[in-house]
Amino acid sequence: MNRFLLKWLCRCGCATALFVFVTLCVLTSPAQNPQPSQSPLYGGGASAAPATEQTGSATAGVFAPILDSENRPITAGGFVKSGPVVFKDISAQAGLTSWKHTMGTPQKAYILETIGSGVALLDYDHDGWLDIYIVNGSTFDALDGKTQPPHAALFHNNHDGTFTNVAEQAGVTNDRWGFGVAVGDFDNDGWPDLYVANYGKNRLYHNNHDGTFTDVAETAGVTLGNWSTGPSFGDYDGDGRLDIFVPGYIHWDMNNMPLSGSKAVGFANCQFRGAQVMCGPRGLPGEPDHLFHNNGDGTFTDVSVKAGVSDKRHYYGFSSTFVDIDNDGKVDLIVTDDSSPNYLYINKGDGTFDDSSFYSGFALNQDARETASMGLAVGDYRNNGRLDLYTTTFSDDYKTLYRNDGDGNFVDITPEMGMAEPTYPFLSWGTEFFDYDNDGWKDLLFVAGHVYPQVDDHNWGTSFAERPLLFHNEDHGKKFDVIPAVEGTGLADVLPARGAAFGDLFNDGKVDVVINCLDRTPVLLRNVSDEHNHWVGLMLIGGSKSPRDAVGSTVYVTSSGLRQRSDVMSGGSFESSSDFRVHFGLGQSTSVDKVEIRWPDGAKETYQLPSVDRYYAIEEGKGLIPSVYDGIAAALSHKDSTSPRAAR
Repeated sequence: MNRFLLKWLCRCGCATALFVFVTLCVLTSPAQNPQPSQSPLYGGGASAAPATEQTGSATAGVFAPILDSENRPITAGGFVKSGPVVFKDISAQAGLTSWKHTMGTPQKAYILETIGSGVALLDYDHDGWLDIYIVNGSTFDALDGKTQPPHAALFHNNHDGTFTNVAEQAGVTNDRWGFGVAVGDFDNDGWPDLYVANYGKNRLYHNNHDGTFTDVAETAGVTLGNWSTGPSFGDYDGDGRLDIFVPGYIHWDMNNMPLSGSKAVGFANCQFRGAQVMCGPRGLPGEPDHLFHNNGDGTFTDVSVKAGVSDKRHYYGFSSTFVDIDNDGKVDLIVTDDSSPNYLYINKGDGTFDDSSFYSGFALNQDARETASMGLAVGDYRNNGRLDLYTTTFSDDYKTLYRNDGDGNFVDITPEMGMAEPTYPFLSWGTEFFDYDNDGWKDLLFVAGHVYPQVDDHNWGTSFAERPLLFHNEDHGKKFDVIPAVEGTGLADVLPARGAAFGDLFNDGKVDVVINCLDRTPVLLRNVSDEHNHWVGLMLIGGSKSPRDAVGSTVYVTSSGLRQRSDVMSGGSFESSSDFRVHFGLGQSTSVDKVEIRWPDGAKETYQLPSVDRYYAIEEGKGLIPSVYDGIAAALSHKDSTSPRAAR
């Protein structure tokens, strides 16, 4: 009822409607915060005390520590001896540990050093195999020109389970203090380009079709210049060209660093649970968001204010994506904000957006409380054709599942799904809905890691490095169950994780995860789940009136009576960009009844697939076309017929 009251207030044009609504919710609603309690999962009790800090990040309070049977924080423990093995850490074998992320100093005295960076999966050379781009941070000495800056990595897929870093040859080392990355073919030449968001000037890397890239951000007019985070590409105005959205985080001044007790923070003492820590984001000035319209000639125009997405309140923006939330054929815009309300912008179809953040129910959680939203997952986990949302948050708070009830309305249903209690101690980042076991129902994973090194010095039930958390979709979307972390497997990796990208790196129909970790080597979690379900994957190519990479397309696959939805999206997760190919688990079904595609230009087409357990290329107006995936499917089929399935 509160949501409908707010919708009425907002439509009345009252400037104070949002304040009135939040105040009413706080004054009239009973305390509903779902609190961790004694449970077999944790083996201990917990209770909350109100948070008193005026700086730092939004949380639900201060909770008693939750430890496992060996007295470890549950975020770095709670492992089991046996159980289903879903992921295997193959980072070293794959060659990814030759590269290391670097961001500031180990002490993390400033928030600039703690946020971490993203990762992107893209087939930059059109060989049919996903490559990996990993953003690097920097150091204060590098910014001052005293040392060489850390380089970003571009790992080329060698098709044999290994990767080679070719970033220097490709010209994509960035050499700036990097945060987010998005993939998109902005000039419709058929080759994926990269937008890298930095502290300082951003980069737009144009793919030269020969294994190299050229930074064209200056001539394109998209450099900005302060602190940008998780960008995304999307065709918001339907002209067939990808535009760029760039969230802003904090307006950072190197000449006025926000150290606890300094003038930059009003002489505030920045604390977390009584311990002095770095300051922010609360108490620091926010940086506005930007939407760049693609002019079609290699340049972009900043239309943020005109389009209504400029973030006038200067919230702390993190992750973003364009996707059609209300099923009207136009991509909308979603932005997660740290310790400030989230944004949901509904596309009005005239080049502008309606800010429906509050009255949609997405701005705040069920208690009308803002969360420290880092990552963003978008997916139809109920297979009803509506996209639901999941946001990752700070420790001492639950991560939020928003159910899409249609007409742009969302409801926070996290507690009733049994997903609140397990997530409280975790500080989580990259996340995604994906079907890890190919049973036809989307599951959910997030990666985690704290921002305060000081947590390891206190018995707070959390840790600086944390393990991932994987939820399995049970009973056709009616609940999610935590998959136990089996010792020695990928789910038992304890990491200072940040960005995560999801995709099938080995073309075997299983979705893998690449994680960018703060101040350490990256992690590749290969999906080795022992299931024999079928699947199909589609690589879409847009026609003359759609973006060439088909970003903004919606795909439905029907098999054995089950109709699933997947969308081609850029950005999302946390400052990251995942596989553009849409992936569908089919369970035991050996055929696909129908493929329906709504292309970005509004065209709708239906297709038949000759078989399953492989990737197909589909071009708008032409249907299934010959592609590199034909050869890959034949080679992998031959390999499977001559070697045991278990030999991965």
